[in-house]
Amino acid sequence: MNTQQIVTQALQLKATEKISVIESLLNSLDQPDAKIEEIWNTEAENRLLAYREGRLKGISMEQIFTDNE
Repeated sequence: MNTQQIVTQALQLKATEKISVIESLLNSLDQPDAKIEEIWNTEAENRLLAYREGRLKGISMEQIFTDNE
């Protein structure tokens, strides 16, 4: 079955069934890349350690929102 046939059949579904199909398709795309997750976790741990050791300074929430106005 090709893409156009799938779309044609999907368009014949009830609205609730279409939503279910759409949710399933979107969920299948939302799979995290394990390697990227590992890299970001390591980066976050390194930044937290640097902050706790005083090698990295934080910015207050007020300053972040003030600077962007």
